[in-house]
Amino acid sequence: MAHNYDWFNTERTTLEQAGLRRHLRTVMSAPTGTINLDGRDVVLLGSNNYLGLSTHPQVITAAIEATRTFGTGASGSRLISGNSELYTTLEANLAKTKNTEAALVFSSGYAANTSIIPVLAGEGDLILSDALNHASIIDGCRLSRATKKVYRHCDIAHLKALLSESATFRRRLIVTDGVFSMDGDIAPLPDIYEVATHYDAMLLIDDAHGFGVLGKDGSGTVAHFGLEGTDIIRMGTLSKAVGALGGYIAGSRVLVELLINTARGFIFTTGLPPATLAAANAALDVMRSSPELRQRLFSHAKYLKTALANLGYTLLPSETQILPVVLGNPQRATSIANALLAEGVFAPAIRPPAVPPDTSRLRLTVMATHTEAEIQQAIAGFAKVFPPLITDN
Repeated sequence: MAHNYDWFNTERTTLEQAGLRRHLRTVMSAPTGTINLDGRDVVLLGSNNYLGLSTHPQVITAAIEATRTFGTGASGSRLISGNSELYTTLEANLAKTKNTEAALVFSSGYAANTSIIPVLAGEGDLILSDALNHASIIDGCRLSRATKKVYRHCDIAHLKALLSESATFRRRLIVTDGVFSMDGDIAPLPDIYEVATHYDAMLLIDDAHGFGVLGKDGSGTVAHFGLEGTDIIRMGTLSKAVGALGGYIAGSRVLVELLINTARGFIFTTGLPPATLAAANAALDVMRSSPELRQRLFSHAKYLKTALANLGYTLLPSETQILPVVLGNPQRATSIANALLAEGVFAPAIRPPAVPPDTSRLRLTVMATHTEAEIQQAIAGFAKVFPPLITDN
């Protein structure tokens, strides 16, 4: 039967030739500003641990105590035996942070999106999705079997035009990232919410990269814009600025009740480990009480962005801690990422399908816990790599 799998090698070769083959690297230390990567210390510019909370002493202590009390695993799905009291505490904390009636935690952000979208929309319904939405949103739309129409990135006029033709659909759902993970820009939520209200459409915001970073107490993009809409459904993750693992939906109590009973990604998966739940809950408390972390994060981002622009790099007009250096084809992005790694800077190349064709890039992310020395080392690496590789096509 071995010949039946010859196409594995063919596909791998195709990926290699297109500059799209990926390799797993081994991280041998905690994700601080510098990590040990494959046995070598390098400055980390590829982490979503934006506030550095995964190594915060208060968060680590909470995880250890939860493990001592509850053990290492949940041992069952939440509807059977895996609904630890730690979930109740965490979900109440999330609802408080997001200013919603209730919240529900999933095993991952991916599971949250692929679970809620098919609950909100199905056959006979319409989903309006931003062109640069995350893959988990795209997959959730596919699973829903609803009609999906993609509106141009942050294009409100196009969104309106598509909705104006939607009268025949039973329900309408607009879904958008709050902060777009590969470009670092922020969705125009006030305009989108106004359109949703006018056309009686539901609005789901994926706040994975805004939660912990934007808005009062880090509560996210809705708070960033001062929106008061209690009918806005908020999705987010606990694996980025919160420094733990999991996804969540925050909204009305009746929505959470509906998800508990119908969301397949909630019903058919084991609960998260106790240590993860306790760590996330402690991180939320630190996040709310430590505005200086967000201030430091954006100070680092502004400094690094200015320095790279002065060196001659082309960056997208990001408004956040995500700094995309667009390089074009995947081979070029990979070459520059490898050259930077040789200089002690880990700035991973992002290539299709994570980004559109011809927009391969380095997706740089700073952390609040980066030191000035680490930022300077990164800038020095970029300065050394720039002349031979950027100018040589």
